[in-house]
Amino acid sequence: MDDFTRLHLAKHPRTVLAGPYGHPFHPILVTIPIGTWIASVVFDGIGLIVDDPTPFALGAQVLIAIGVIGALVAAVFGFLDFSVIPARTPAKRTAVIHMTLNLTATVLFAVNYFVRAASDHDEVSVVGLVLTVIGLAIIGVSGWLGGKLAYYYGVRVAEERTQAEGFR
Repeated sequence: MDDFTRLHLAKHPRTVLAGPYGHPFHPILVTIPIGTWIASVVFDGIGLIVDDPTPFALGAQVLIAIGVIGALVAAVFGFLDFSVIPARTPAKRTAVIHMTLNLTATVLFAVNYFVRAASDHDEVSVVGLVLTVIGLAIIGVSGWLGGKLAYYYGVRVAEERTQAEGFR
């Protein structure tokens, strides 16, 4: 298979469930776990400075749970995009690392949820906060790799001829 064919395959969805050509669903879905997990740090921070941290500690736990569920949904759509990348290419290797980091972070946040659920919520879970910071660092690296897949390798991004239509 020549390079043009391999690149062409990586730009088109395998199924309509992955999102239309040039507009995959995975990137928009990852905003759910990223946003909720960042918000959980904000809740932890507020919980550290207020007199009654209970609602913020509980809120951070709920946000982490929402993020884990959102990450699992995003992973399904990410796997659909992953499946169109030809094997034995730099893009596929990058995608494997991206996927591994995301799954690692999701497991870490699931553990984080159970650590927090085991607490009595009368104070911010320091272990939970540390796990959140580590998880966010992991998804930061993974997000950079996801950007490399889209913006550098052009995975699931419209071909240049299609893009040029917007500048005529």
